[in-house]
Amino acid sequence: MIGAEIEHLIKLLARLPGYGPRSARRAALSLLKNRESLMQPLSQALAIAADVIVECPLCHNLDTVSPCSVCANPARDLGQICVVEDISDLWAVEKTGAYKGYYHVLGGTLSALDGVTPDDLSIPHLVSRAAAPAVHEVIVALSATIDGQTTAHYLSESLRMADVTVTQLAHGVPIGGQIDYMDDGTLSTALKSRKAV
Repeated sequence: MIGAEIEHLIKLLARLPGYGPRSARRAALSLLKNRESLMQPLSQALAIAADVIVECPLCHNLDTVSPCSVCANPARDLGQICVVEDISDLWAVEKTGAYKGYYHVLGGTLSALDGVTPDDLSIPHLVSRAAAPAVHEVIVALSATIDGQTTAHYLSESLRMADVTVTQLAHGVPIGGQIDYMDDGTLSTALKSRKAV
């Protein structure tokens, strides 16, 4: 019913996270209807991004400079490294403005089911960074999933020799959350992680 080029565009869009066949069709149609105002500027931005964006050799963030703008900022706290699973997690933490240290992107979490081993992640690089004399804390900011918790445990074991404090993000009831809407795992973790007020 539609041309091969349009079908190819839809298939490529469907490969993006959060897109399925229907949402990819809608996005493709929107791009095609707005060629001059949306499609052409988007294709130019994608081409420029493909040419200029590089991976930071220190933290594995993506930026147009190397090292990235976070790692190149001398005002950051040299003593802290926040370990995240993916670049999107780094961006989310950075957006809060609450953290002033450096980052380390693992590139995933350990997963026996998916065959992801420590060799597939940037764990050795993290261990060597954590051994620097200025580093005193490694903050493990991974998802509260089985794979995330397994990875957090592996990291704490791997960092034992680095003479750093390994901390983990608090888990539990979110701000604005109502107790009766929480699942059992969240409530259980919140009870175990309780603190004095």
